[in-house]
Amino acid sequence: MALSMAKAIKKARTDLYDLTGLDISSTLSAVKEGEEWLVNIEVIEKHSIPDGMDILAIYETRLDADGNMQEFKRIKMRKRIDIEDVEE
Repeated sequence: MALSMAKAIKKARTDLYDLTGLDISSTLSAVKEGEEWLVNIEVIEKHSIPDGMDILAIYETRLDADGNMQEFKRIKMRKRIDIEDVEE
C-alpha cells in the first residue's frame, strides 16, 4: 500500500525527533519523488531568551515507499527573528 502524504509527514517528523532529539517547529514541504517522499522540516536547534533569538534549522528527510527514513541532513540554519526572502 502506498504511503499517504499525511503518514509520510508524521513518520518523518517522528523519526527526525527520535534521531536528533530536536524539537520540531513546522513541516515546510512534502514531495513525492517516485516511490520516495522528500520532507523538509524546521526544528529548533537552540532555544534562547528571547524566543526571537532561537536558532532554527531546516532538515531534508527522505523516506522510502514503506516510510523508512533513508537519510536526513541539515540544509540551512537561521535565527527565528531573521526573515527569509521568498523567491518568485
